[in-house]
Amino acid sequence: MGLGTPVVTIGNFDGVHRGHRAVLWRAREIADRGAHDVVAVTFDPHPMAVLRPDHAPAMLTSLPVRAELLGEAGVDDVLALPFSREIAAWSPVEFVDRVLVGALRASVVVVGGNFRFGSRAAGDVALLREVGQQRGFAVEGIALDGGPQVWSSTYVRTCLGEGDVAGAAEALGRPFSVRGVVVEGDRRGRQLGYPTANVPLAAGTAAPADGVYAGWLRHRGSGERWPAAISVGTNPTFAGERDRRAEAYALDRDDLELYGVEVEVAFVERLRGMTAFDDAEALLETMADDVRRTRAVLAT
Repeated sequence: MGLGTPVVTIGNFDGVHRGHRAVLWRAREIADRGAHDVVAVTFDPHPMAVLRPDHAPAMLTSLPVRAELLGEAGVDDVLALPFSREIAAWSPVEFVDRVLVGALRASVVVVGGNFRFGSRAAGDVALLREVGQQRGFAVEGIALDGGPQVWSSTYVRTCLGEGDVAGAAEALGRPFSVRGVVVEGDRRGRQLGYPTANVPLAAGTAAPADGVYAGWLRHRGSGERWPAAISVGTNPTFAGERDRRAEAYALDRDDLELYGVEVEVAFVERLRGMTAFDDAEALLETMADDVRRTRAVLAT
């Protein structure tokens, strides 16, 4: 562990995308010069879920996944503030005194150049720097490469909503993925010769638009990974199905027993939209083409 006056960075960090990583890289660089730790301050739930629930964004990452990604990006510790209306009412100075000075004893604070904080987002980097000078810590505001529109969680959500998982991956610096425990489905895929690992998509969690994708299925326990054709949606060919889920068929594998296993489904490229088929023959013909195209995508 480093010295007890850490380098602190603050944000929602949803997705831990390339813009976030630019800030985290700079925090890690500064910390290493003085043998300090890097502490990331984040919020859970998302502030919009408290202040304007009807406008709360679908989350790209759960808090545990966010913490894991932050660790991979060089963060030593994560402070997740349980966001509430009380915290939302703190003035910028009160936030600094309670969190950055009182709780963390920050030596340096590194944030994105468009960072806002405090009640009604009244605080910005200039105010943070001014208060920091009074409280004894330095402040750096980092301009995000590509601009705040490109490297933003909102941009990633927009890409996913359009099925553009390649665009989301470019902004994230890795393929977008969902995690979950495999549940038992109706076994129609197995009957058709394409057994799938079914992962429910929870409300309030971001996912790609309905359609079929090439990607990867990974066993979270063993780390084993398989190329997969992935369907996202409610399966319109069969009546009565309403729950949205990701169904991943590991290519050429009909021997996998994954019920009750936590897996990760990663999306590489969209193959087509979701279609309702008139008969099983047309469905099977299209599924065979999905598999062929998945092989071609993942081979490159």
